[in-house]
Amino acid sequence: MKKIGVVRFPGSNCDRDVFQYVQDHQYQAEYLWHLDQFNIHDYEGIILPGGFSYGDYLRAGALSARSPVMKSVADFAQKGRPVLGICNGFQVLVETHILPGALVQNSGLKFIDGWVNLKFENQSTFWAQKESQKNIRLPIAHGEGRFYAPQAELEKIEDCGQVWLRYESNPNGSLNDIAGVLNRTKNVAGLMPHPERAYADWMGGIDGWSFL
Repeated sequence: MKKIGVVRFPGSNCDRDVFQYVQDHQYQAEYLWHLDQFNIHDYEGIILPGGFSYGDYLRAGALSARSPVMKSVADFAQKGRPVLGICNGFQVLVETHILPGALVQNSGLKFIDGWVNLKFENQSTFWAQKESQKNIRLPIAHGEGRFYAPQAELEKIEDCGQVWLRYESNPNGSLNDIAGVLNRTKNVAGLMPHPERAYADWMGGIDGWSFL
């Protein structure tokens, strides 16, 4: 059985949701505490869940990015192993520069939540492979989800096929309607929408099921 590590930071509030999401896919889920490093050979994948780690103090994801566990996550990613960051997890990955760009305050300066329509632009080597040719609908809930990068970096992200998902109707002012990005080797992916909140009919949609 594949073992997926779920990283927990102080303030994470989607860790239990992701843990259940992994279990429902018949994988073995295991929590990874933010103060601990881990053996990268013990896991087939790592997920950084959403929430408000450290209360988004300073900047969303900024303090969690300096947690000891992120040294192991970075080593895991560098070996080409699959890492997924959801919402705050995405913010942590850009703060550690494992993923490009930055996530800053929404253009409306308000927390937003609701459902958004998305389209895939490029394919990850692991995450959401079955969904990669489809338009999908997922929920969002964030205050700092506006994707930003300087123009030269943004052009590199586009040219290297690192845009993973785009909003069909931009809810937060993200440049180029970007909702998710990939690293250069496509094994690390991050997105602001929540697939773990949309994988059963009672949740309001099932488009999140095939991300794992």
